[in-house]
Amino acid sequence: LRNSWGYREAPIYAIEVEVVEGKESECHQVGDTFQYPRDRGKMCPWLLNSLEGMIRVLEFGGTLPWNYPGTPYEKTIDPDGVTTEFVRCPDPTSAGIVVGITRTRLSVNETGKSVL
Repeated sequence: LRNSWGYREAPIYAIEVEVVEGKESECHQVGDTFQYPRDRGKMCPWLLNSLEGMIRVLEFGGTLPWNYPGTPYEKTIDPDGVTTEFVRCPDPTSAGIVVGITRTRLSVNETGKSVL
């Protein structure tokens, strides 16, 4: 798909953040999910700060070079579908919050609007 200037359109992605590990903390508990960027204000500032660099990479179609085969943090990488990354919150308490960031590529219908 090309835009009105003839340039190829960049893919559009939905970004979801889910707390996948950790003890209940004052801010988050396992199972909490957030849509990025819509729910930024619902995330702890420490967690949000640790996520944003990785989210930038994912938003622009990239992936990070490391993988953790055979662990709960093993990534899914599919440039045309779903890609996951994992981030640990730097909170120094014993909460041990880990989130999964899921990037899902959206398709574009005939009108140029993104659809799941």
